[in-house]
Parts: sequence; C-alpha cells; structure tokens
Amino acid sequence: MKVGGHRMREHARMLAPLFGLIFAVWLLRLVVGSMDASPRILAVLSVTAATSLSMLLAAALIHFRQFGSYPNVVVSSFLIALFSQLLIIGAVVFAVITGTENIFTAARFSVPDDPHHIKHIVGQLTFGVGSGILLGSATGCLILFLLRILVPVRCKPAETE
Repeated sequence: MKVGGHRMREHARMLAPLFGLIFAVWLLRLVVGSMDASPRILAVLSVTAATSLSMLLAAALIHFRQFGSYPNVVVSSFLIALFSQLLIIGAVVFAVITGTENIFTAARFSVPDDPHHIKHIVGQLTFGVGSGILLGSATGCLILFLLRILVPVRCKPAETE
C-alpha cells in the first residue's frame, strides 16, 4: 500500500529516529519510576510529550525531505501514535504478568479494581490511538502548512537516466 507515493516501510524508515526517541523516554520513565523518583522528574519523562514532539518533528521531516504531503502526515501520526500506545500496553502487560507495579499501572493512571488492567489496555488502544491520530494529524498538517508558506524548499532536480 502506498500513501503519497511512499510505502509504509519508507514511512517507518523515515520515522525510525522518532521511534527511538519515544522508546528511550518510555524506558527511562520505567527505570526512573521504579527508583521512586520525584514527580517533577517523572513529569519531564513523559511518553505523551515525546509522542507529541515526534509528531511535530515528523511534519518537519516530511517538509524538508520533500517526502510527501498531508496524507503522509496522517500516516506518520498513525504510526507514531500506535507505536507509543503499544509501548504503554507492553509495560502494563509486563506489570500484570510479573505481578509488579510500574508507572503505567499506578492507581492514578489505571482503574484500581481491575486486576488485569483490561480497561486501561482497551482505553489505550481506542482513545489513546484515536486521539493521538486526530490531534497529531491536525497539528502536523498545520505545521506542514506553515512550513510550506514560511520556509519553502526548492524542488528536487529531475533525475536523468
């Protein structure tokens, strides 16, 4: 399947550094959360903030690399939102399997009377991914629109064969 002339694999390859950023923040959040760090430090290590930043950077990458247009921003938002939510779900499932608690299964982020955190997982897959796509796409398209007006990029020279 191609979107804007690019396959999903090409999108994933372009977004790989952003996936790495989200993964690093997620891992740091787990490690620092297990060490009973202060809430200020935990607030800085936000997977949601890293995801939002990644979506903005994806729009900039699409513009400066001349990777495509608005449909590519939507696909990028989908991939980034899905990746971040799957990481969170992975942390929740790991906590349930091992019987431990981490920052993603804390009572303030999950339903306390749900021992398997099924409602939290379903919420991440539905509302987390859905709102991530909608808000990320809207913001990313706005950023791409502004970049195209304020910072035009020269067209790539035609390749001769």
